[in-house]
Amino acid sequence: MNTVATQIAEQEIGAQEPSIIAFCCHYCAFTAADLAGTMRQQYPPNVHIVRFPCTGRLEINIILQALLDGADGVLVAGCEPGGCHFIKGNLRAAKRVGYCREVLAEAGVNPERVEMRHIAASQGPLFAETARQFTAKIWALKNEAGGDAASPPVLPEDSA
Repeated sequence: MNTVATQIAEQEIGAQEPSIIAFCCHYCAFTAADLAGTMRQQYPPNVHIVRFPCTGRLEINIILQALLDGADGVLVAGCEPGGCHFIKGNLRAAKRVGYCREVLAEAGVNPERVEMRHIAASQGPLFAETARQFTAKIWALKNEAGGDAASPPVLPEDSA
């Protein structure tokens, strides 16, 4: 079993909280997530980060496997356009996420469960806000589908 699949399998997926896997670029989004923690920006603890050297290395089968393994949502977070350390990896990832959403729609799965965001290393607060918004969206989708979730957790807004 490869490292990413192992990390996905090890996530504790609870019935109450939606499980969200965030595939993050090492140089930008992962650094932004780390900065969010350093700045004490709160985001839901059910967002499980999997670090990638570049989101351009993320294949569609890994995203689909995360969903098959029980993730309620998959967030792909890479460098901003023009800021990729591997030239066009983030743009490649955006195309793959778009294609993944098409495949999900054709299979009858809500494509809103997968999302791509571009976050620079210096945008810790943006990472935290993105994680909160995506979690709220997944809560709503889970409730529409008749999930067990009662209501999303309320986190205080950061006033920094």
